[in-house]
Amino acid sequence: MADAERDHLHPHGATRMARFWHGGALVSHQVPLALVGLACLTLGIVVAVVVPDSDGPAWAMAVAGCLAAGVLLLGRIGFALFRRHRGAAV
Repeated sequence: MADAERDHLHPHGATRMARFWHGGALVSHQVPLALVGLACLTLGIVVAVVVPDSDGPAWAMAVAGCLAAGVLLLGRIGFALFRRHRGAAV
């Protein structure tokens, strides 16, 4: 029964779910994820510039959330690229 879920094209015989949770989307969708990260950063900067400071904590949380989402997403993609290239050299 377990053989039915195995990916026979994968050299180690990993299941599709194992590859999915091992960062498969990060590998196959790097460009769209990078665009989403850049859009989050841009939105955070636009909100910081356009919206006045008088809106209080909601304004600050919106800016911080957008900037944090963008930085985390781009940082994760950068870390994955660094890790993959470093692993290939070793």
